[in-house]
Amino acid sequence: MFFHKKALIEDVVIRNPDPRFAQLLLEQFGGATGELSAALQYWVQSFHCENGPIRDMLQDIAIEEFGHLEMVGRLIESHTKSSDTNEAFASTLFAIRGIGPHFLDSRGSAWTATYLNEGADVVRDLRADIAAEAGARQTYEALIKLCPDEGTKRALVHLLTREISHTAMFMNALQALGKLTDPMFGTVQPDSTVNLYFHLSKDEGSVQRGPWNSPPNFQFIDDPQPHGGPVHDPTPPASAASPSNKK
Repeated sequence: MFFHKKALIEDVVIRNPDPRFAQLLLEQFGGATGELSAALQYWVQSFHCENGPIRDMLQDIAIEEFGHLEMVGRLIESHTKSSDTNEAFASTLFAIRGIGPHFLDSRGSAWTATYLNEGADVVRDLRADIAAEAGARQTYEALIKLCPDEGTKRALVHLLTREISHTAMFMNALQALGKLTDPMFGTVQPDSTVNLYFHLSKDEGSVQRGPWNSPPNFQFIDDPQPHGGPVHDPTPPASAASPSNKK
């Protein structure tokens, strides 16, 4: 059951409407990193999450993301409805689709469920969610830098802030599972190469080292060699070719 309260999470006050900026805002309405994508991803993940508290967190954050979708939609509406007769409006896709938000990204591509990243393992899903929040935060950062209106900018800063909050929540959930820094999950055990680092990208300079390729976590293999047998040519020899039909 859902109840919709006719009030925004944060105020949206626009003094300088700009339909061209509204088209950029569509990225967070119907785009890959947008609020619809996040809300649906977390909501669907909750159905196959057997950890009760994390399931509850996913649902709470999903519903908040629907509230953020409403904020972005109101921003787009406000930036287009009072400027639908000017030249700037005529240069945007709103001139064809009409004012207000649409399930399109900033280039006019329709929203698709392929934007969603969800599976049947809570560790896998939480890691996907951290990546989703990072993508949304980066998009908001770009929008804020381009924003022509202070009221819009304040709303976008709030939305960016909540992306950071959600990232921290997902990271703490992984920590509670003991999987924040553990790359392994599931039941299939890795093979003996799990702690090997293969130095395969080389140049004339010194070898670049760091905790990702050094003890105690990894053994650095400076000159890795193949362990498989020779690759066989799939083309059959001439003698093995099908004989021609004889009369």
